[in-house]
Amino acid sequence: MQMTPQQRNLMRQRENIRRQMIKGEADTAVRDSGLQLNPQDRARFESRYMQERQRVEQTLRQQIETERQKELPALIQQLKKEFQIDQPVKSPIVKPVASPKSGQ
Repeated sequence: MQMTPQQRNLMRQRENIRRQMIKGEADTAVRDSGLQLNPQDRARFESRYMQERQRVEQTLRQQIETERQKELPALIQQLKKEFQIDQPVKSPIVKPVASPKSGQ
């Protein structure tokens, strides 16, 4: 699937916004920790925060997908029942069987 230049630009903008949000959250985490860090340690703290956050988000995505897969069969069965009730009953088409002609 190829994206247009506009779509690629939009994707880059969204990714930059996401990174800025995470950086802001990392800054908040440093501040909330009460640690007084030099610039090098602060950068390491933020880097670790972002790594661990990615790990947590990946774990949550996997858990959600696992739960979704568990729920889908029941959902499909429920919808199948609902939609079967709403549809008119279709009777099978029965063709009359031609009887062999006798005496020929």
